[in-house]
Amino acid sequence: MHPLVNHLIQLQDLTLIRDEQKVTPTSSAHTEQLDASIKSMTEELPSDVRTLFLQLHKKDHIVISPASEGSCAVCGMRLPISLVQAVRLGRDIHSCPNCARMLYCTEAPVRRLGKTPRRTDPRKVGISRFTSESLMIPKLESDTRDGAIRELAYKLEHEGFVDKADRLLEEALRRETILSTAVDHGLAFPHVRGVEGGGLTLALGLSQKGIDFGGKDDNLTKIMFLIVIPTAASAFYLKLLAGLTETFMKIENRKALLAEKDADKLWKTLTKVTRATIK
Repeated sequence: MHPLVNHLIQLQDLTLIRDEQKVTPTSSAHTEQLDASIKSMTEELPSDVRTLFLQLHKKDHIVISPASEGSCAVCGMRLPISLVQAVRLGRDIHSCPNCARMLYCTEAPVRRLGKTPRRTDPRKVGISRFTSESLMIPKLESDTRDGAIRELAYKLEHEGFVDKADRLLEEALRRETILSTAVDHGLAFPHVRGVEGGGLTLALGLSQKGIDFGGKDDNLTKIMFLIVIPTAASAFYLKLLAGLTETFMKIENRKALLAEKDADKLWKTLTKVTRATIK
């Protein structure tokens, strides 16, 4: 990959993480550190690329998009074969002819699978648009962060929602090395961006004992959501994250979730407690 493309991807990752901090409880130290890193990396860009980056950033914080199956993953425009080949070579920076976002190619990315809904299927609302009863794990077997994320990743693969659970795990753990996704109240939101081929999807796992997720020392994680995010849904992910955070800031909602021992009851409780916050 072109070093400049890699730099832009890292800068975009930090920007999106900064956006996440605005909708979840976090420390000011994390915010200040992210702001400083974003400023420093932006200033390191060549002047022409920095100008383009800042112009795109004013409109949308997704400024560099994967070329997924011959199309721009954000706007969906079918790209000329010659452009896809040039992007794959990675010798220069290339932009989407439609949305002007810079493009890059990834090797063997995780893909969202899932089934195409039938016309006769009932319309899904609320949290049911992003998950299902089959993705509930009322009792995680692992007592470590990496092991818990592994369970959730392989649950997503086993139920046919994604492929390459090993890559999903790898990318989720890479994200954790930047800044822990653990927040207050025993919650954690490990996630992977750029999982194309469908919509936002999440798996939910519970740990009664609690898991050290790398957040605050006295704040063991008991409720964790592993979320896969298509590039085009990055902005909507923030709304989902805000809705989940608002729901589980209330102790009664956390207790209701943790009280469930069966997947079907956990699913029903999750649907009930998020009804007002996730439309």
